[in-house]
Amino acid sequence: MLFGIEIPAGFERAVRRGDKPAMLVVADATDPVAAGSALTALNQVAQIALQNERGLPMPGGPLFEFRTHARYNPAANTALNIVPGLIGTILTMTMLIFTALSVTREIERGTMESLLAMPITPFEIMLGKIIPYILVGFLQAAIIVAIGILLFGVPIFGSLLLLAALSTLFITANLAIGYTFSTIAQNQLQAMQMSIMFFLPNILLSGFMFPFAGMPKWAQYIGECLPLTHYMRIVRAIMLKGAVLSDLRYDTLALFALMLVAMAIAIKRFRRTLD
Repeated sequence: MLFGIEIPAGFERAVRRGDKPAMLVVADATDPVAAGSALTALNQVAQIALQNERGLPMPGGPLFEFRTHARYNPAANTALNIVPGLIGTILTMTMLIFTALSVTREIERGTMESLLAMPITPFEIMLGKIIPYILVGFLQAAIIVAIGILLFGVPIFGSLLLLAALSTLFITANLAIGYTFSTIAQNQLQAMQMSIMFFLPNILLSGFMFPFAGMPKWAQYIGECLPLTHYMRIVRAIMLKGAVLSDLRYDTLALFALMLVAMAIAIKRFRRTLD
């Protein structure tokens, strides 16, 4: 929920007497752009609603005074919103490109014959390609978090261990998707194009560039199918709100499901013989 309103007792009686009572508004300011837009429109919306629903009088000025409490980011510091989002954005871009080129590079260099001759399963080949990049992605995430803390003052109120575990899940999901692209593409150029075409919706529809709640419903449905959407909720909740795993179960299960689907498609698409 973006914000909550606490209406004090006797509010309507005070308005009818001509007084100007105060209304406390508690806003989730982890996304300062979304919270600012909502708070700007709240005064007019609430006043019209009270007039229409309660039949309160219509004075020349506002019926009441808003007192806002911006939680998690009271100073509306954009760095607290951007830096956690950059973690997922950079990981998405690099992990997709790394693995999207893995199988196609083997085919173009002619080393796939040796790989196919070995007594290993497609799942084992996929793990061999993915595991080294998991370590690379984990190192990238650690560097970005360290820069955010030291240079931009981004706090971490939640568990670093939980953040590391769910970041590993997110990295693995993106690597599995990139590996799927590598099994579909015929060459490295096609694999790169698929990665870019998948990366752009992640940037636009995940809530990184635009508030997620302000997007059309069809865009939100697409965004729910993208790993970056769920990871951004996870990393912002852990770093800024101190969330625990029970608070993040929906997004965690969504990331896990996306990873399993991508792995299943990649294993099925993997060619045991060269075309």
